[in-house]
Amino acid sequence: MGSGQVTSSVPSDFFQGKHVTVAGLGVSGIPAAKALHARGAAVTVVDDGDHARAREQAAELEALGITVRLGDGATLPEGTELIVTAPGWKPDKPLFLAAERAGVPVWGDVELAWRLRGPDAAPWLAVTGTNGKTTTVQMLASILKAAGLRTAAVGNIGVSLLDAVLGDERYDVLAVELSSYQLHWAPSLRAHSAAVLNLAPDHLDWHGSMEAYARDKGRIYEGNKVACVYNAADKATEDLVREADVEEGCRAVGFTLGTPAPSQLGVVDGILVDRAFVENRQKNAQELAELSDVRPPAPHNVANALAAAALARAFGVPATAVRDGLRAFRPDAHRIEHVADIDGVAYVDDSKATNTHAAEASLAAYESIVWIAGGLAKGAVFDELVARSAKRLRGAVLIGADRALIRDALARHAPEVPVVDLDRTDTGAMLQAVTEARRLAQPGDTVLLAPACASMDMFTNYNQRGDAFAAAVRGLGA
Repeated sequence: MGSGQVTSSVPSDFFQGKHVTVAGLGVSGIPAAKALHARGAAVTVVDDGDHARAREQAAELEALGITVRLGDGATLPEGTELIVTAPGWKPDKPLFLAAERAGVPVWGDVELAWRLRGPDAAPWLAVTGTNGKTTTVQMLASILKAAGLRTAAVGNIGVSLLDAVLGDERYDVLAVELSSYQLHWAPSLRAHSAAVLNLAPDHLDWHGSMEAYARDKGRIYEGNKVACVYNAADKATEDLVREADVEEGCRAVGFTLGTPAPSQLGVVDGILVDRAFVENRQKNAQELAELSDVRPPAPHNVANALAAAALARAFGVPATAVRDGLRAFRPDAHRIEHVADIDGVAYVDDSKATNTHAAEASLAAYESIVWIAGGLAKGAVFDELVARSAKRLRGAVLIGADRALIRDALARHAPEVPVVDLDRTDTGAMLQAVTEARRLAQPGDTVLLAPACASMDMFTNYNQRGDAFAAAVRGLGA
């Protein structure tokens, strides 16, 4: 950990007359185009799509005097001096290769928001990781609000950072969720404090390698002022802290589900405790909350709570606000959500577990499980997940396009576990899956939807998949 330097926001006339190309319509592209146009830039929006919705969005922008080119996201418009891209656009797209050859810088929407914030802008407490980002940021915002601070959960979470930075509302601090895509395009971001929750293979088709993915996650620590928060159980996150160039005096702060060492937060006898932001941390610890204050108290969710608490404490929040904020927090739907108890069996919806790392964390929360899994694997392999979870499995019901990959892993690592393989993708598939799971389950078991796969082979998104599961379970109860 060296010394970092904060890149200041740009002067108010920075964009005046500058030719800026915005790559991508949509959630981030449209507000970026409008913000740049309002600051006097000559804006051209390019997008690969040319469909009804894109034409409607283009008409809205063209009415303001913004040029839009649909069906061509590959060509660098003549005279471009800066590109502002939607986060999902891959770095190897021809547009960016052309920009590199021409020496044109590329910013993401997060970089633009960082550069546009005013001189008295709220500091950012930033969170990334393969899993748990949204929950952690929402917990953090709840804790900050409990401390009486004006805050919002923003970034990759639904509220545009540009809207938060440029809107009329004044904040004391922002709780910011950042994806690896957003971090890739945010070279000058410098957070007050930041956390990497965990690292597991994900989005490798976008980043090209695990090393590149980790490197982009690690950008969140660059220039941190007070604390780089890492997961003591995930050495890769600590390695990213060691490599980060931070401000003088910034500290590495770990979180652990065990007893914390000095400069860590952890758990002692069912109590969340802080040995990082206390006087004489060699000997003292501060009680923050009880495990029962974390809902649900599954191990990976307790880890999320500890990370949120560490960032809040880095900002000077009192211990009582951590407790009150965690008590007030309610997780979003489809995140280890208890649906019902039927005949002594619990039914839990974790449709948000769309990769193997998230599914493993979900499976670790229960002792005896009938597992509903499958969908689009996105290149994932399941051997490690199944091997680590085998002893907890009462049975498995497999659905979706790539279920054979999970079936084969079960045959290799859990051959004694009964498996139901459902070869159907119609709307009744989930009802059959839940019915088969009920047949396999015994009193005391948990029927757990933790698919370890994306949902788009059978459903619009993970929300619809979770809704289908919950509806099927309630049908059983009725």
